Amino acid sequence: MPQPPKTLLPLGAALMVGGLSISAFAAEGDYPKKTPVLPTIKVEAGAEAPQDGYRATTTRVGKTLQDPHDIPQAVTTVTNQMMEDQQVSSLKDALRNVAGLTFNAAEGGRAGDNMMLRGFYTFGDIYLDGIRDTAQYNRETFYLEQVDVLRGAGAMLFGRGQAGGVINLVSKAPYLRDKGKITGSIGMYGYYELTGDFNKQITDTIAFRFNGMKRFDGGWRKNPEANDRPTVERDGVAVSLGMGLNTANELILSHIYTTVDDKPDYGVSFDSTTRKPQEKFPVKYYWGTNSTFDKGTVNISTASFTHRFSPASEWRTQVRYADYDRSYWARTPSLTIAPNALAMSCTPTGCNGGPTRESHYKTITVQTDYNHRFHLFGMNHDFLLGGEYLNEDSFRHSLQNFGGATSANPPRFLPYKANTTGVPVEFNSDTYAVYVQDTVEFIPKWKLTLGGRRDEMRATYSSATSPKLNYGEWSTRAALSYHFSEQSHFYVASSSSFSPTADLYQLTVQPLPPERSNVQEIGTKWLLFDGDLAVRAALYHAEKKWERNADLESTAAILSKKRRTNGIELELAGRVTPNWEVFSGLALMDAEILEVAENINATTGVLTSANPDYKGKRPRNTPAYTFNLWTTYKLPYGWKIGGGVEVKGKRYGYSPTGTGPIPTLPGETKFHPNTAPAYMRWDAMIAYEQPKWAMRLNVHNVFNTTYYDAIYDNGPFTIPGQRRRVIMTAEYKF
Repeated sequence: MPQPPKTLLPLGAALMVGGLSISAFAAEGDYPKKTPVLPTIKVEAGAEAPQDGYRATTTRVGKTLQDPHDIPQAVTTVTNQMMEDQQVSSLKDALRNVAGLTFNAAEGGRAGDNMMLRGFYTFGDIYLDGIRDTAQYNRETFYLEQVDVLRGAGAMLFGRGQAGGVINLVSKAPYLRDKGKITGSIGMYGYYELTGDFNKQITDTIAFRFNGMKRFDGGWRKNPEANDRPTVERDGVAVSLGMGLNTANELILSHIYTTVDDKPDYGVSFDSTTRKPQEKFPVKYYWGTNSTFDKGTVNISTASFTHRFSPASEWRTQVRYADYDRSYWARTPSLTIAPNALAMSCTPTGCNGGPTRESHYKTITVQTDYNHRFHLFGMNHDFLLGGEYLNEDSFRHSLQNFGGATSANPPRFLPYKANTTGVPVEFNSDTYAVYVQDTVEFIPKWKLTLGGRRDEMRATYSSATSPKLNYGEWSTRAALSYHFSEQSHFYVASSSSFSPTADLYQLTVQPLPPERSNVQEIGTKWLLFDGDLAVRAALYHAEKKWERNADLESTAAILSKKRRTNGIELELAGRVTPNWEVFSGLALMDAEILEVAENINATTGVLTSANPDYKGKRPRNTPAYTFNLWTTYKLPYGWKIGGGVEVKGKRYGYSPTGTGPIPTLPGETKFHPNTAPAYMRWDAMIAYEQPKWAMRLNVHNVFNTTYYDAIYDNGPFTIPGQRRRVIMTAEYKF
């Protein structure tokens, strides 16, 4: 594993000295009796994490281990138990349970997990155990304990990001107990999955954990000429070794390795005469073949060390090296040309082989946090001090064409064979950050949270027009909380975030201000039925300036100069009775472009504005409403039944940067972009569970509804969702 930069060593030492000085200033005898103490943290670190059911009771999304109920910001957690009950394997399927979240199709170099939250991009806001994981790949769930979604601007806690929120994946960790589980599933369209989760206690303080997965999904769409289908083929292992578990000094070493060998499906085209998904060809038609491919390898190595000075003082440092390789050749759908055996779109003048990509992305991260709870001047404090270093090294280019450009000699591409002509897009960057936050209980039941973070980034690019990027930005977080009782929490919060011009996007021709986001939120959280059921509500206003384009191929980098989303969210998660569990969320979003885009012409250097008629329009892929419900009930003799529904309103796909006319229906003037229709998908489950084994039958899309769950936000196409699929799962525990 590469060593962290030597320049960072003083940072850890400074935090240690700072922690010792604060501990000395606030003597042990000054701790209030009700100050949270270490045993909860020690139990989580050294023993198996409890099965929370559908209500999560612990999270680190706030940079310290705590109950989501206590965080003065909206938090949604998808637990491992719910993912198992629903038989989900991918992160995308797990996130169907998050209200206000929608999916983007994989065009313009953004193939992989690509979601919108509260109407804002999240591809730069995906984290693994609190460390940035922004590479474009498809994430699995076999190694995840839970998925935490912190809504609102999270840059103060996590670094540069969007207004929608942060998606933090929590990996499974070793614990002090011998336990194992093997799960096998088979289903329609050739689906099968085999997973294993094995934990071995080696000594009183050392344990090892292994998770493995192999999955194949044949897909329900088909190329009628080639007789080929889009497929998903994934493999992975995750290993971790914990030393010093349940002691003052804990070290966890882990490595995650996953591979992808898919046949990508880019969906169907929109019809410009109706602005709906095309109906000229059957929805089951697939334009790719077995020659097209999407291959990738991910390696993530992490070392995490925690030192506990006292029951109220903890210093945690993580070091990570990650390497992501990706290579794909896809076939975009056509509105006029039927699928063919060559996976080509050919006209008399030539053949279009479809989008290709070769990318290699490496990161080195050092992150350190010091948490300390103390009593000072008659007030309780929960203090956080931290720092981070991130190095990113990225390369991307098109693939080399080993064929021609005609039907007689069509294009042909091979995995990992980058183009020998043209200029690849490369960048190397170093980011340094420091952050501090304090939560003060200034009078009983009232808490004030104030935090700030400074990020400095220095980057070099292969771009001839914008070869460098240097910036320094502040992010802030503030909240006022009132705990009427241990079961209630009212809060008012404000947070800000930013994103530079090109760490994730296409470079602007000339430097323009970074994205800036501000979010204000009023919310309440309640714990009912002795804490078994969590209920929350939030009202928010999110605003973003200088919004960047997510499409790596776009020359118009700015999407809008200013836009906002006003929204209401309602959510409940947990047990209504000992046998009845429920998870549900409703999000209502009122989104609007407030100021249209301004872009610099690459040839003339003139600043041009988008058509002013885009002002006041609903932004892309931001439905007016989403709703999700999943519930299970335990019957006598080990039986359990469950079911749920996913609902999303209509979503637009268009480019708001153009100076030409706004999209309309033919012969009309009213704004009418390409639109993925609203949909409702129902799922069901029945299981028979015993202490050592279980059987489960899942039915996805019970009523075999045709729906479109992902949209390419620039507008050309949309991807149909899963048709009815039945999966049988067997599970053995030991």
